[in-house]
Amino acid sequence: MANYSIHIKNFSKSFGDLKAVDNLSFDVNEGEIFAFLGANGSGKTTTIRCLLKIYQPDEGELLINNSEYNEDFNNLIGYLPEERGLYRDVSVLDILVYTAVLRNIKKEEALSRSIEYLKKVDLYDHRDKEIAKLSSGMQQKVQLGTALIHEPEILILDEPFKGLDPVNRQLFVDILIERAKNGTTILYSTHVIDEAQKMADTLLIIKNGKSLEYGNVEKVREKYGSKNIIIDFVGKAPEKDNRLYSAIISNKRAEISPKSNIDSNEIIKNILNQGVKIVDMTLDYPSLNQIFIELMKK
Repeated sequence: MANYSIHIKNFSKSFGDLKAVDNLSFDVNEGEIFAFLGANGSGKTTTIRCLLKIYQPDEGELLINNSEYNEDFNNLIGYLPEERGLYRDVSVLDILVYTAVLRNIKKEEALSRSIEYLKKVDLYDHRDKEIAKLSSGMQQKVQLGTALIHEPEILILDEPFKGLDPVNRQLFVDILIERAKNGTTILYSTHVIDEAQKMADTLLIIKNGKSLEYGNVEKVREKYGSKNIIIDFVGKAPEKDNRLYSAIISNKRAEISPKSNIDSNEIIKNILNQGVKIVDMTLDYPSLNQIFIELMKK
């Protein structure tokens, strides 16, 4: 039998005349990080909700550890919903302890785990504040804590980086990678593509409920062309498109895709002649961000 934690086969779901998900199939293997990528409204949340029986699927097979979801899985799974649902008049520490106790963790252990988590995510000094008095980013950290606190075997996270600044996004990338190394299976949905390239083993890109790309992250990147030129620059930005290349430019970084039969040395010379000051340069396969943008345009 296949060594998967989550198995979805020929899954479809409609809401009236809207086909939210159309014949979707994928597996999430034990202990891997699986990135479920798509723009808002692509069908990610609908798939997760049907997997967890919040919605009923129209067709298909949706299994967790070879069984359909049931209440016995509550302690096995950590779930972060798209809509946040914290009690706003409860303190940070109390909500984490309460959540852990609900998962059959003794109160003393629940308190210890909650304090450890709050220190790790730099919220310990805010432990006695009511949720309503926290910033949205802090609330997101607490919400993530409620999914992580019982150390589940499977994490299902719907837009886990929502509201987090770059520093805290990296913090949670590191936390999730650490969990996966210790055997946790992680399925997370996002439209923030950069993190997926850093942390995911496998990806699925969907648009309008249909699969556009599925597989190992590095193999998907190799599939989309020869190596790109990635430069960091200061001052003037390079042209976005000319006879030699096309580029995606953001935050003083340009990812440059050579046009057919164009040598990379010719491109670098062209960019320097534009007056661009290059401070760093690497060659790599197209980024997930570029692949995602191209697929969304088609």
